[in-house]
Amino acid sequence: MMTIVIDYEAGNLRSVETALRFLQTDFAVTADPTVVAAADRVILPGVGDAGAAMTTLRERGMPEALGTALSRGVPVLGICLGSQIILDRSEEAEDSCLGFIPGEAVRFQCDLKVPHMGWNTIQVERDHPLFQGLQQGSSFYFVHSYYPRPAQPLHCLGTCEYGQTFAAVVGRDNLVATQFHPEKSGEAGLRMLRAFLDWRP
Repeated sequence: MMTIVIDYEAGNLRSVETALRFLQTDFAVTADPTVVAAADRVILPGVGDAGAAMTTLRERGMPEALGTALSRGVPVLGICLGSQIILDRSEEAEDSCLGFIPGEAVRFQCDLKVPHMGWNTIQVERDHPLFQGLQQGSSFYFVHSYYPRPAQPLHCLGTCEYGQTFAAVVGRDNLVATQFHPEKSGEAGLRMLRAFLDWRP
């Protein structure tokens, strides 16, 4: 079973590739929407600006390709920026985002330093195969100024505290996404990636 990693010029591809090689799984990195639409499993990584990311995704026909993959029941994992642009909109982007989960990405409004950068624990709010084998309160690596705010509480699977409580893991059906970087989060992150690779929605 082949995992497809989407290349849309939004960073962190190398760290995702390194983690997948460590996990000894078959994967390919592509900017071809036809490959994404026909994939067995998809990872939507990302670091950077939501507006620029959406422009590149649209230029490459990726919204339609991702929609096709999701409609086929393919497991899809969003990482960092990938957890924000799967929502309807972002405060960082002028245009709409992918709209796969109702909600928006918003900027931190707290007294702590922004971006939120470093290790922090997550609190599991709802059971999901992504958390298989993880201990409650596991720590993951974050670097972000915006975070997902799903419109419906049932789409928030895990939370984190950073001056406020925010959604750190969101999901709907065969789509799940983390605001943190599992590929940069040591043993817990690799365990989470393995759980995604084993997930059969």
